[in-house]
Amino acid sequence: MDFNASLRRAIKTGDVLLGQNKTEQCIQEGKAQLVVVAENCPAKFKETIKGNENIFVYTFEGSSVQLGKACGKPFMVSALAVINPGESDILSLKRA
Repeated sequence: MDFNASLRRAIKTGDVLLGQNKTEQCIQEGKAQLVVVAENCPAKFKETIKGNENIFVYTFEGSSVQLGKACGKPFMVSALAVINPGESDILSLKRA
């Protein structure tokens, strides 16, 4: 699976929220199926989401700048939540 292609497809065809605040809110509402965090995401935020056992957290091997580029955005993205993958196979990360 090509993570970047799957992520872009999920953003285009599904429902993906970008940013720590929206991701945290999505987790609290129980909507997130998958959470992706950049390697340089603040440790405090990582601890907050790892405390929730119902959420699968994938650590992106790159910075928030690189994750933003992978999303096709011209800004940093340190965390994102996948609510609906759309036509993407990104949720296969949960089985890997």
